[in-house]
Amino acid sequence: MSRQEEYMSLVRQLRENVPDISGAMIATVDGLSICTDFPEGEAARIAAMGASSIGLGNRIATTTDLGQLSQMMIEGKSELLIIYMAGPGAILALRAPIRANLGLIRLEGPKAAAKVAELVVA
Repeated sequence: MSRQEEYMSLVRQLRENVPDISGAMIATVDGLSICTDFPEGEAARIAAMGASSIGLGNRIATTTDLGQLSQMMIEGKSELLIIYMAGPGAILALRAPIRANLGLIRLEGPKAAAKVAELVVA
């Protein structure tokens, strides 16, 4: 199985485990999409904004002595975007409706991010 197929398999598995997720993306911390099921036009924006958010989040975490950043959540009126660090070079971004089962997302998201980190390093 190619690396891209492994990424897509991980995204599919995550979507099966957490049906509330409406979009998933694996991207570099530089803002380049690696794998996504977001619509094509939206994917580039989410990858770039995710990278920018992680950069700012890292600065905030460092400045306020919170320790290493592991995740960020942006909550709008109707949807959530949760961004997990996936090792030092990648992120996992998950989109879900505001009514989503956040507990399940917070259970499965970090597991998926850890798998992404393993794939990125391999």
